[in-house]
Order: sequence, then structure tokens, then C-alpha cells
Amino acid sequence: MRVALISDLHASEVALTAVLEDIERVGVDQIICLGDVATLGPHPGRIIHLLKDLKCPCIMGNHDAFLLDPGLIHTYTEAPIIVEAVDWCGGELSGDDLDFLRTFQPSLRIALDAQTTLLLFHGSPRSHMEDLLATTPADELERMLDGHRATLMAGGHTHIQMLRQHRGTLIVNPGSVGLPFKEYVAGQTPTLLHHAEYATIEAGRGAATVTLRRVALDKAALRAAAAASSNPLRGMLLQQYA
Repeated sequence: MRVALISDLHASEVALTAVLEDIERVGVDQIICLGDVATLGPHPGRIIHLLKDLKCPCIMGNHDAFLLDPGLIHTYTEAPIIVEAVDWCGGELSGDDLDFLRTFQPSLRIALDAQTTLLLFHGSPRSHMEDLLATTPADELERMLDGHRATLMAGGHTHIQMLRQHRGTLIVNPGSVGLPFKEYVAGQTPTLLHHAEYATIEAGRGAATVTLRRVALDKAALRAAAAASSNPLRGMLLQQYA
């Protein structure tokens, strides 16, 4: 069984379209979305419609939760530009779009074969706001896993691709489709990479192969999408895609 993991789409139709084309080329049995789908970027509504058409399982990210409970964002950040951008994105969504977000699951466990299990979440198994990094100390990571065990685990949230072994478990971060970061910034302004990121996991006969993938994007298309939007992050995106 081969699955594609997409995460942190952040309302970039340009990036998601390119990733879905690459997934079609690679060929998978299942696509799974790890959350943060419709905020910060220029096309929140279009992303929701693309996901609806995919009919794939979706995990609840912190930004998805912010759209459903606007007050929740203040427990995460007080940065005015981020709060304003999330509010703008919420205003672009319909009631049906928000109902779709309510179907997202906090976590999901699937069997890739008789011997291989995959646990999916957004930040960590205990919180969609936690940063699970390659540099997270092992004992701290163990607490974040909150007693959960699986052959593989996968989450997004940090916008940093990662593959890490922890006490026998492979932990995967597929990176960000819409806003991949050059480095971990702990809430500060990031430098964006000009590609889209996702991952594939292939399992069979008790063995698993993880591939971190990057898809080239058209910078002119990214700039045009940002320029046509009234999103409060428009200026930052145009600067990043210069």
C-alpha cells in the first residue's frame, strides 16, 4: 500500500494543484491530509473545494480549529498580521466550507499491511499546536507521543520536512504544500521555499519506505495569485516570491 501525505496547504491553489499532479504521476492508493488547509494563503475557498473532491481523510490542524473557533488563535499567537489573515480567510469561506472542516479528525490510525501501522496527527498526538522537530530531545518527544505507539507516525505543523527514528518508530513530517519554511523559526517571520512539499509511504510485507518529495512551482503563478488577493499577508507573500 502506498499513501501520499499532504499537510499545511495554507490556501495555495497553485501549490496544491502541482502536488496533486505529481501524486497522480507517482501513483498512490490513498491521499491523507494532515491539516492547516485554508488559512494564510490567497485561495481558502478553492482549497476546500479541491479537498472535497479528493474525498480523502483529513486531520484537524490548529489553523482549521482557528476557523471554527476564532478566539482560539489568541492562545497560539497575538501577531496582528496572522490574526487578521486568518480572519480574512474565514470570511472567504461558506457555511458548507466550515461544516466540511468540522469533519476533520484529531488523529487517525490505519493499517498499511498486516504488520505496519501508521498514526496520523497534526502537531503531536496530544496537541495540534506542538512542534515536533528533529532536534526535540528524546525524553521530551516521548512525553509528546503521550503513550501512543505505531510502526510509523506522521504529523505536519512545523512546515519543515523531517524523517526521524525514535525508539524504533519512524516519525515523518511531509513538510508544507503551501508555505514550506527554509528553517524552523519558532513563530518569527519565515523565509519561504519556492517549491511544494509532501511525502509518500509505501508498505508491504512488514517493511516501509518513506520518501520526502519536493515539487517545483512557477514563481510567477505564485506572485499572480498573491497579487490578485486582498489577504492581509499579500505584501509579505509578494516579497517572498519576488
